[in-house]
Amino acid sequence: MGSKKPYFLAITTQVFLAGMSLLSKAAFASGMNTFVFVFYRQAAGALFFLPLMFFLKRKESRSLSLKDFLKIFMISLIGMTIGFNAYGVAVDYTSANLGAAAFNCLPVTTFLFAVLLRMEKVNLRKVAGIAKALGILICIGGVITLAFYKGPYLKPLINHHLLKFHKSSHNIPHSSSSKTWIIGCFLLFISSISWGLWFVLQAYFLKTYPSPLEFISYQTLLSAAQSFVIAIAMERDPSEWKLGWNIRLLAVVYCGVLVTVVSNFLQCWVIKEKGPVFQAMTTPLNVIATIIGSELLLGEGINLGSLIGAILLVISLYSVLWGKNKELDVADPDSNNQTNVFVSPQLPKDLSEMRPIAEP
Repeated sequence: MGSKKPYFLAITTQVFLAGMSLLSKAAFASGMNTFVFVFYRQAAGALFFLPLMFFLKRKESRSLSLKDFLKIFMISLIGMTIGFNAYGVAVDYTSANLGAAAFNCLPVTTFLFAVLLRMEKVNLRKVAGIAKALGILICIGGVITLAFYKGPYLKPLINHHLLKFHKSSHNIPHSSSSKTWIIGCFLLFISSISWGLWFVLQAYFLKTYPSPLEFISYQTLLSAAQSFVIAIAMERDPSEWKLGWNIRLLAVVYCGVLVTVVSNFLQCWVIKEKGPVFQAMTTPLNVIATIIGSELLLGEGINLGSLIGAILLVISLYSVLWGKNKELDVADPDSNNQTNVFVSPQLPKDLSEMRPIAEP
């Protein structure tokens, strides 16, 4: 696939994440505890990831240094543990639409951290820089539209949805309380900040760490342990920890394997290849896939505001990507030999055999 591979993998990642949003929504609506859900999904991912890592790395005897361990511990705490738990509670306290809107703040927060850490530059005197800045502003406009403008309700084309579950009254009081709504909005802001910083920290760490597979495996294992501590502290009722053959188990398995394992690994690869802002700017596609999935799987229609907001987010995506491609087109040919946040040396076909990227 050549140069198109990062684009394809980034889009695939967003489709998997859209499935996570749909199944998580169904699980929470059935009354599943959000903290327990996060622990189970991270544990499922660790159980799948670790054997794969040991199988691919069985011939290598490299040990993890204490310095790298502490770095991975903090990165997993910021991005996975804090981000996932805050987002889950926030959606439970507010609404799925507001949660989706906040999730798409990632391009803004990631771009901000990338600029602050000097991993990305914006030159407003050039067309490329203006396009990137304009894309961020359009993204903000799309998020605001999704969050605050509903408009007419557009009924779903399909009246019978594929995912059927019993809704629980456990979450109803949250939506009627102004206090919990404010807390939920604050937690959405925390999750957006943590994920934006997470993208940038991963790109920075992967400049010197040899294997993305090991990196994401250790992250998942540490996040499972961290999430267990939080879950056991917040939910001590044994009945809330039980899983049956229902939507809860399906959501845990899907999120644990296709999201925690596959999507995070693909995301890690795309960040190493193209940089954190590139990965974050594909998040608007998540909203498009979620809207389509809501129609087919949950039988939910959309409001006109959601449709307009989604269109604005797609425009912002292509605006920033066009600006970045324009910068690469006019760049000095000698700069192609340098490593930066968007252009990395050619990666080997076997990701398990990666070697460290040279410092700029």
